[in-house]
Amino acid sequence: MHKASLYHRLIERRIAEALADTPVVLVAGPRQAGKTTLVRQMANDGRRYFTLDDEVTLLSARNDPTGMIRSLDCAVIDEIQRAPQLLLAIKKSVDEDRRPGRFLLTGSANVMVLPAVADSLAGRMEILALLPLSQSELCGSTSNWLDAAFAGRLLKVTMPITGEKLVEAVLRGGYPEAISRHQARRRTVWARQYMNAIIQRDVRDVANIDKLDQLPRFLRMLAEVSGQMCNYTKLGGQAGLDNKTASRYTGVLEQMYLLKRIDAWAKNRLKRVVKTPKLQFIDSGLLATLLDVGAAEVQHDRNRFGKILETFVYGELLKHSSAAEGDYSLLYYRDLDMLEVDMVIENAAGHLIGVEVKASATVHTADLRGLKKLASVAGDLFKMGILLYDGTETMPLGDRLWAAPLSTLWGQ
Repeated sequence: MHKASLYHRLIERRIAEALADTPVVLVAGPRQAGKTTLVRQMANDGRRYFTLDDEVTLLSARNDPTGMIRSLDCAVIDEIQRAPQLLLAIKKSVDEDRRPGRFLLTGSANVMVLPAVADSLAGRMEILALLPLSQSELCGSTSNWLDAAFAGRLLKVTMPITGEKLVEAVLRGGYPEAISRHQARRRTVWARQYMNAIIQRDVRDVANIDKLDQLPRFLRMLAEVSGQMCNYTKLGGQAGLDNKTASRYTGVLEQMYLLKRIDAWAKNRLKRVVKTPKLQFIDSGLLATLLDVGAAEVQHDRNRFGKILETFVYGELLKHSSAAEGDYSLLYYRDLDMLEVDMVIENAAGHLIGVEVKASATVHTADLRGLKKLASVAGDLFKMGILLYDGTETMPLGDRLWAAPLSTLWGQ
């Protein structure tokens, strides 16, 4: 049995709903997050399965996309980013036959940033994100932290993970293959090979990068500034790249679902565009590998762990947002006084929840400064400020402010 199939994926219900009323459904996310396992489970008897990782299938898709699609009634096509020209053939086929659920696709790179693709399938395709396993999926919780928080409720801790156990979960990350390896050293070996494989093979499918050999070093440098605002001139200078190239390389790694650029929240939406985005990795295990941080290093230097823990929480919230009933944006807050809030979650109505992450088991008044400032700036839009910490008790800390265990992220 494949490792990812041991866990119920929370996105499965959303995929089934989309297949019931939409001609094309794309399940997008990083390689080895469990996409193939999931779509093969969901592919019923009438659906043919193709993977573009197979060289003969890839050749057919690239040389005669129309011929390949013409013969298909319903199909699952894995790794669509390897032959994006197939999407135009799919559009043509779907325009002739608009039945829902005809094509279930997966992609390990964000093909929607290719202009021809985005335009061609508008209104015909739904895109759903499958990220590495969330803690909720690992412990069988089905509650959605974001939906609950916007309804004014914090989840109850059902599986408390604190102290060393929390460090272990954060350093492990969410990739099924990493989780299945019990030794930290073996997980690190896997993570290094995984990132090398993506850079050597997958990047070529989505970008024309002439200096591939610079990418591993550049990725390590991005890991050092995870959780900070991106200064491409500074980053590029350190890697021997100009700021445009540094920005483009970051965009390619974002396309591969290794990291994300997060916009700053501003009350006036137009002002958001001007502010510098913050960089955040998606998987805490990969970030720990890039930073060369293991359990022993965490004991000596809690600061480095704080950065990886923030990535862990960001990844959990991102996974909750992809399976939520509501529509949420993940942003951050920083003002001219340098007061910050690690994550600001905004719903479709513009209401906000601020989230601060703390790696210790104690909470101080000073830890609330950013949340209090955000509450005063946002006014009635501010619904709740939550300080997630390494403890077990949920406690009120003042007007709309709470301290809550990190374990509430996978509570009920």
